[in-house]
Amino acid sequence: MYYPYVHQVMNQTRRIMTVTGIGSLSVVPDTVQIQLEVRTENTQLSQAQQENAYVMNQVIESLLTLGIPRENIQTVSYNINPQYDYVEGKQLFRGYEVINAITVETTNFNQAGNIIDVAVQNGANRVSNIQFTVANEQVEYQQALSLALKNALAKAQTIAETMQLQLDPTPIKIVEEQKGGPVAPRMYAAKEMSASTPIEQGQITISATVTVQFQY
Repeated sequence: MYYPYVHQVMNQTRRIMTVTGIGSLSVVPDTVQIQLEVRTENTQLSQAQQENAYVMNQVIESLLTLGIPRENIQTVSYNINPQYDYVEGKQLFRGYEVINAITVETTNFNQAGNIIDVAVQNGANRVSNIQFTVANEQVEYQQALSLALKNALAKAQTIAETMQLQLDPTPIKIVEEQKGGPVAPRMYAAKEMSASTPIEQGQITISATVTVQFQY
């Protein structure tokens, strides 16, 4: 037996509105991470590695002398790359490049510039990443997430009012999008660093994004 009213109600209960909510807030960072690299090149791989190890040890010792705790210095990558020159369409082996990268973390922003200067003076030849963060990012992220949810509800209500729809304000589905980093890295070549490198912390933006479904 066919019941048109029941069929109509079932169709109505399955109408879904999907909106995206975005929330963000600006905060003053309390931690800076500086990535330093030592790059060496030699026709002999073992020689390139030995030279690299010697220079990197100098860099690390100079940072320890500044008072940076050893646990705040971490190796993040070690790469060996063969190098080639191309002459008249021919590939000619030039040697090996060894790249050793470390990160140095500090909460003393006044010391950040000095870390770069001392590292460069002792052999670091690339400052590849300067990233500002907050130690307890989850607290700020939870606030951004709350703003994102409120933003999604406000969008849904605006759409419903404009289209004269009866919105159920209780979401039937909430999907938290993948959380991104609080700030994009800044990259520098070591030759760009002056004798007194200024590092300004400024502010960073922490954001959250959600996809929310409502019934109407």
